[in-house]
Amino acid sequence: LILSGPSFAEDVSSKLPTAVALASSNLAIAREWAKALTQPHFRIYASDDPLGVCIGGSLKNILAIAAGISDGKQLGASAKAALITRGFSELMRLGKALGAKPETLMGLSGLGDLLLTCSSPQSRNYAFGKRLGEGQTITQALAASNGVVEGAFSASAALQLAIQHTITMPITQAVNAIVENGADPDDMIKALLA
Repeated sequence: LILSGPSFAEDVSSKLPTAVALASSNLAIAREWAKALTQPHFRIYASDDPLGVCIGGSLKNILAIAAGISDGKQLGASAKAALITRGFSELMRLGKALGAKPETLMGLSGLGDLLLTCSSPQSRNYAFGKRLGEGQTITQALAASNGVVEGAFSASAALQLAIQHTITMPITQAVNAIVENGADPDDMIKALLA
């Protein structure tokens, strides 16, 4: 079983309304567990696409780093909206190549999780990216992080999958260049705009 979706632990523990996806290759099992675990404030939707739920849950972290960099550089809401939209296209392309269901990626564990993670300072990945955009080094930004910054460690794996499947993922490539190779965020922004 795979559980993922737009949720911060603090929101869930505060009993704020939250909805996520629970996936299993056996939909009946996913439905059974979703029904058993759903609470009035915590709605769980069953899915039979664990691969899609994993792809959405992983790639959104990489894209949140990019959104954070954009905000750290004060590029504005329009630039961030374009970045998230283009990032979602990358997520969809990789998902399609790997066999994920489009409806999964357009749901809670794909688009929903992406929107939340790219727009809130509660997101470790977004906050890490914002610190990079403000001029901190990778070491400084990681040290200031409150927990694991998953996108910093999954960017290279996502990029390798893109290369294996001949998929263009320029935002993922830029984030990987920054976190793995120490590329200058300003140079990566210029490359993306070009």
